[in-house]
Amino acid sequence: MDCKNCNKDINSRFCPDCGQPTSLKRIDAKYIVHEIEHMIHFERGILYTIRELTINPGQNIRRYLTENRSRLVKPIIFIIITSLIYTILNHLFHIDDSYVKFEDAKGESPSAVGEIVKWVQEHYGYANIIMGIFIALWLKLFFKKSNYNFYEIMVMLCFVMGMGMLIFSIFVIIQGVTQFNLMTFAGVLGISYCVWAIGQFYDKEKMTSYIRALLAYLLGMITFWIFPVLIGTIMDLLNKH
Repeated sequence: MDCKNCNKDINSRFCPDCGQPTSLKRIDAKYIVHEIEHMIHFERGILYTIRELTINPGQNIRRYLTENRSRLVKPIIFIIITSLIYTILNHLFHIDDSYVKFEDAKGESPSAVGEIVKWVQEHYGYANIIMGIFIALWLKLFFKKSNYNFYEIMVMLCFVMGMGMLIFSIFVIIQGVTQFNLMTFAGVLGISYCVWAIGQFYDKEKMTSYIRALLAYLLGMITFWIFPVLIGTIMDLLNKH
């Protein structure tokens, strides 16, 4: 028979070219449980990834990029899962984590700027992924002598900002239980981790790495917020005409 994946002739249980099995098992409860266990198990799972990114993020991310891509959870999956955890916990405990406040003038219809900023405020976990693009551009500028391209920097930021989401998630739980407002402290701690991890990634021995990482991160945040305001303003101007 032909392989259903690459159309090569096969006469065994697996395709010799791509490794695709000749027949797939039906998806049932056992399959779902196995996939969840595979994702969260400690060795080469999300818990293992969290431990490695906590202990030595720079070295482990560099190793992922250049040596071994099976030790850590895939970066896109990692930041999606961590952002989802943060979003669920944030809505569960009804935490107000809006670092930028924007309200339309009373009596006026909602503006495009207001609607965009409101979406960002209500979906900070997902907006954080978009913000990574702006931070990556600044990192590419500040560390232009490094050999990492834009996509490799984005992979690094998926890991780093995913850990930032987990830090926020921990404080969401604490604040939800204790009712103490801790999100400002969580923001400082989360940014501090990201700056430390990025500095480690480039050159942990040089203080300038951490300074440039901080500048790139802050400028990335600023330009991220400027972008939706600019787009919304243009949309509002077009609607008026």
